[in-house]
Amino acid sequence: MARRRLLEAVHDALVEEMERDPKVVVYGEDVELSIVGDMRGLHERFGHDRVRNTPICEATLTGMAVGLASAGYHPVLHMMFSNFFYTGMDAIANQMAKLRLMTGGQLALPITIIAGYGGGAANAAQHSDSAYPVLMNLGGINVLTPTTAADAKGLLKTALRSPNPSVFLEPSGRGGEWGEVPDGEHLVPLGSASVRRAGDDVTVVAIGRMVKPVLAAADALTGQGISVEVIDPRTLVPFDETTVLASVARTGRLVVVDEARECCGAASQVAALVAEKGFDSLRAPIQRVTTPNVAMPYAPNAEARVIPGEARITAAVLATVRGAAGSGSAGIAAGRPGART
Repeated sequence: MARRRLLEAVHDALVEEMERDPKVVVYGEDVELSIVGDMRGLHERFGHDRVRNTPICEATLTGMAVGLASAGYHPVLHMMFSNFFYTGMDAIANQMAKLRLMTGGQLALPITIIAGYGGGAANAAQHSDSAYPVLMNLGGINVLTPTTAADAKGLLKTALRSPNPSVFLEPSGRGGEWGEVPDGEHLVPLGSASVRRAGDDVTVVAIGRMVKPVLAAADALTGQGISVEVIDPRTLVPFDETTVLASVARTGRLVVVDEARECCGAASQVAALVAEKGFDSLRAPIQRVTTPNVAMPYAPNAEARVIPGEARITAAVLATVRGAAGSGSAGIAAGRPGART
């Protein structure tokens, strides 16, 4: 095992895959200098033909990815912030997500887009979105949300070998965190969640950047006699339904913590999934802890108020286990035969 920062693990994955496959090319905004740090040194190592800065025009960049992939390359496009997907959305939504189906499988689109997401760094509204719900809705793009160095490396390498387009999302403010990364070849399969902490009383699905505050809340709740199981999906598309449903079947309770906004967020999708396929297991109503339906404020104190934190997560778990469980379980049991009480 080697100790690496998350962004260093991303860098390692890129180096290994670029050495393995000469068709992997990297381009985007400031990739030669790599302000973010995940691509530092790639230009010097692989040269201008494979690592290239581009103008700031996301509509062009995403279109280039489709063209390069169609010509047999595996483009890696660094878009810096997930908000920039919005300005490059035509090629993402109308081409990347659809062309493999529209060509009857004749056209592979091995595209990987890398971008940071989330708030917490006072980057203001146009640089702080958690834009993955938009991508989840497209139906043809893998969506990856690693939270550890090992997962960052393993998921990125898997994406770089996939014939389908993938979006690899780097958690804002977490890139410098250390973690153990397995030596040698390390691949993490898509659609395989990780149980970050085992528990018996309540299942908490923590999406992306929310894993860290959820684990902190779970530690604190142990002192109150509440055993929290924490599940990190690792990929939102494909999504590991089996692990989540099995956990809820044991605990009977679900809290979903998601930095995306409340309306149509990833938390809503997870809650709907469990409501449809695991309803009989529920002892209490499902709780969502999300960002309100507002633009992310610039001021750090205001930003901290809207992003889910340890206090809000703890309150939701307590409401599920102690407060809402009584009235909620009665309503659920009355509403559907065979509900667990």
